[in-house]
Amino acid sequence: MSRVLIIVQNLSVPFDRRVWLECQALVSAGHQVAVVCPKDNGDPNYQVLDGVELYKYQGYAPGGSKLSYIAEYAYSLAATAWLTFKARRRTGRLDVLQACNPPDIFWPIALVLRAIDRTRFVFDHHDLCPELFESRFPDGPRLPHRALLAMERWTHRTADHVIATNDSYREIAITRSGKSPADVTVVRTGPDPQRLKRGPEFPELRRGRRFLAAYIGVMGPQDGVDIVVRAADIVINKLGRDDIAFTVMGSGDCLQDLRALRDELGLADHVEFTGRVPDEFVTQVLSTADVGLSPDPKNPLNDLSTMNKSMEYMAFELPVVAFDLRETRVSCGDAGVYVTPNDEYEYALMDDEPKRAEQGKLGRERVEQELAWSHQERAYLGVYERLLGSATRTLVRARG
Repeated sequence: MSRVLIIVQNLSVPFDRRVWLECQALVSAGHQVAVVCPKDNGDPNYQVLDGVELYKYQGYAPGGSKLSYIAEYAYSLAATAWLTFKARRRTGRLDVLQACNPPDIFWPIALVLRAIDRTRFVFDHHDLCPELFESRFPDGPRLPHRALLAMERWTHRTADHVIATNDSYREIAITRSGKSPADVTVVRTGPDPQRLKRGPEFPELRRGRRFLAAYIGVMGPQDGVDIVVRAADIVINKLGRDDIAFTVMGSGDCLQDLRALRDELGLADHVEFTGRVPDEFVTQVLSTADVGLSPDPKNPLNDLSTMNKSMEYMAFELPVVAFDLRETRVSCGDAGVYVTPNDEYEYALMDDEPKRAEQGKLGRERVEQELAWSHQERAYLGVYERLLGSATRTLVRARG
């Protein structure tokens, strides 16, 4: 039995749905799996969930400045290293270390484990950290940006294999970091269509209005949730529409500022911020909604990134209202409504109900036929087959 340790820094597990699907795939393929990640509120330091060992540390909340991110990274690296070697003491030699970014700081742990255990290193590339810095600090100094490029390059070059979430990320690993194309595999963050699917509607969630527009996701400076609030202001206060409710689910650095903006614009009766909510409530909202909102503005990060929320909307048969971004078009295809990037006035809802229904159906078909995790899982397990050899190969073929 091979031992796999997965490192995650920016989300807890199993809340990180991509990582949890990866864990379940590895366990089903016969691997022993452990995860090191930050805690959610109320999480224990250690637990075993569905056969996966979870080692958790108290997360560090950055203040938003560049220096606070340096402090966060240093703290996270130290906490992760401590729990990594705690897990190793408990389970013995680690066969594979899989590190998920952001940030790109875990390659030193991989080098140590490689030296003492000959551990193989898989890098699961979730975000472009240099582009994330550019998007958050467009006028920031160049030195941090160059440092992030260097850390990304060291991570790629240390890895025995890189998993990219889309073809844009794969291209960057090859062209910017010099990875061999044979050592980079695309594994998209495909939703599970058996778990994420439209159910019965809950009309009360429309709060007395005819239509419901929904958002789910992180609320950071680069996520554009303020555009949802400003678009609601245009639709409700400037165009005089009183028949639309907005439900915004999730949390992040900007949540309090977004609530303040909503109140300043007099939208408290129309725009609801729920904070982080249970999966059951998410299912109820997305089963009731008429459209899913992906307001990510065009910037160096978002244009090349795959938005998980867009594919979740598609799984729930919702048309996706999004800015015209490169990878968003790749993911959503004809299920998307694309508007001029960063134009709040164009970011409006569709009144064409038959077209909404048609696009929702196309989105669901795309999830089932191409994007679902069942289609991505084979490529993911194939990486482990390559690194670990014939024992894994037999299991992968059995699952195929």
